[in-house]
Amino acid sequence: MSLSIFAVFLAAALLGSIPSGVLVTRLLGLDDPRAAGSGNIGATNVIRTSGWLPGLLTLAGDLLKGTLAIAWIPALLAPGSPLLPFHQPAAALGAVFGHMFSPFTGFKGGKGVATGLGVFLYWMPGPAGWAALVFAGTVAATRYVSLGSILAACALPLAGAVMGYPDPAVVTAALIAGFIVRRHAGNIRRLLRGEENRLGRTRGEGSA
Repeated sequence: MSLSIFAVFLAAALLGSIPSGVLVTRLLGLDDPRAAGSGNIGATNVIRTSGWLPGLLTLAGDLLKGTLAIAWIPALLAPGSPLLPFHQPAAALGAVFGHMFSPFTGFKGGKGVATGLGVFLYWMPGPAGWAALVFAGTVAATRYVSLGSILAACALPLAGAVMGYPDPAVVTAALIAGFIVRRHAGNIRRLLRGEENRLGRTRGEGSA
């Protein structure tokens, strides 16, 4: 059992580690996001440094790898067998950790927001929808992507608990939310100092 869970985690981490932002900008002949803006490979920094189209393509890639990790990898590694209780949590954590600590970028990846959303759009669609609304509302009101990301991450496990989702899903959402908030430590310090850049400026630290 433990071996299969470890295999699911590793496979999901490998999928999650694909650096969408680097691939998109390279294919389009644009600046490598690691060498521009904040140096983050997520969609926010790609939007700031290369424009909306590459940023949205990056966002789509990060969402997709999260969804594929949890929807496809457990079934692929155990075809025809029922999922074990920790297969989906292992896939979810693997995908997000792979994105955050990608070996393809020197273990300096993104912050896990879009990949995490891709995971939970499949696993907990109702809470993921509420989290997306929290994100959109916060960014629309403040233009702080980082603040929207933090509040959305925190809203996800709360919505999951209120809507009665199984404990493994809610606990996994809470763990991932904690890691996402931790990855935003620098953004939180800048928010408190009033120095965080808003969406639309060319400088600042991406959040996706």
